[in-house]
Amino acid sequence: MKVTKVPVWLFVAGLLVVASFPLPHAHAQATAPQTSAASTHPRLAEEQFKNIQALKGIPADQLIPSMQFISASLGVECEFCHVHGSMEKDDKKPKVAARKMITMMLAINKDYFEGHREVTCNSCHRGAEHPLAIPVVGEDQVKSEEKKAGEEKAATPAADQLLDKYLAATGGAEAVKKITSRVQTGTLTAFGGQHFPVDVFAKAPDKRLSIMHLQTGDSLTAYDGREGWLAVPGRTHIMSAEENAASKIDADLYFAARVKSLYQKFRAEPGEKIDGHETWLVTGRTEGQPPIRLYLDQQSGLLLRLVRYAETPLGRNPTQIDYADYRDADGVEVPFRWILSRPGNSFTIQVDQMQQNVPVDDAKFARPADPSDQKPPAH
Repeated sequence: MKVTKVPVWLFVAGLLVVASFPLPHAHAQATAPQTSAASTHPRLAEEQFKNIQALKGIPADQLIPSMQFISASLGVECEFCHVHGSMEKDDKKPKVAARKMITMMLAINKDYFEGHREVTCNSCHRGAEHPLAIPVVGEDQVKSEEKKAGEEKAATPAADQLLDKYLAATGGAEAVKKITSRVQTGTLTAFGGQHFPVDVFAKAPDKRLSIMHLQTGDSLTAYDGREGWLAVPGRTHIMSAEENAASKIDADLYFAARVKSLYQKFRAEPGEKIDGHETWLVTGRTEGQPPIRLYLDQQSGLLLRLVRYAETPLGRNPTQIDYADYRDADGVEVPFRWILSRPGNSFTIQVDQMQQNVPVDDAKFARPADPSDQKPPAH
């Protein structure tokens, strides 16, 4: 991770929203401010950014997430394809090649997979600049233990049973719903060890505000129950629909009690070991939406990892949150540490102090008046 290339304001403006925070730089030169998330006719990529060719017709707020997906799939940064400071230029051969690859990928899915997105950049690149044409030796043997896996599946508890155990482990529905607010103070650690003070305010049922304190001013990320926003001094960004969906999950103070109602169906299977703990993986799915994956401790039932995905025209961008340091607070088990990770990026928040059921004004979550609401600049 080349942290020296990450503009601090861009990093902090996205870090605290557990949706799709930006990777280093943006990938195109903006030509006009972003429209409000409430707009009924969102701008197209070619209307907001310069020199859009292969991705014409997609919503403007999906361009940067699509570039993030390419960056993660190839393990490269923006300047691999783009000219720094002039993102719209076609001076670099990898950018021209990328357009051809996008066209080829879309054609393959259209011609061979009935338009479903089965083939993506990551299908061939797997984190490498060039496609991996030769099979890898000795890395994660293809599961030749399918019989054993079948036996394990037979012994897996039902998803409903595991979600009930998760709710009970947190304290039960009654205890969870007695919490009307939560105020946390702590430290965010990123960039290989840099520390920043952070405050997190939550109010039932689904309002949340994170404030990261910097020498240059505060970076805020909020969800007011309907829409989310990010702000740094002099700039506000309204979240896209995908960012809002992720923020709503994170802001849900009653998530453990409500998760069953959030998805149409669930499937359970053995999960991977996390910090020495065996887990059950419960996957929630709703038609037309990306899934959510919950890794529950087989012993305690507590949530150890949540993985969610943001859809882009090219593929799904994953976000992983690991929860640890659970402590009892007013009869509810609360994680005092969480680590948010995406390809090439991660940060840790450690809570030092916490109060619950204290007054929190709704005005705290309101988006500041700013007529220049727009996407963060391209560089």
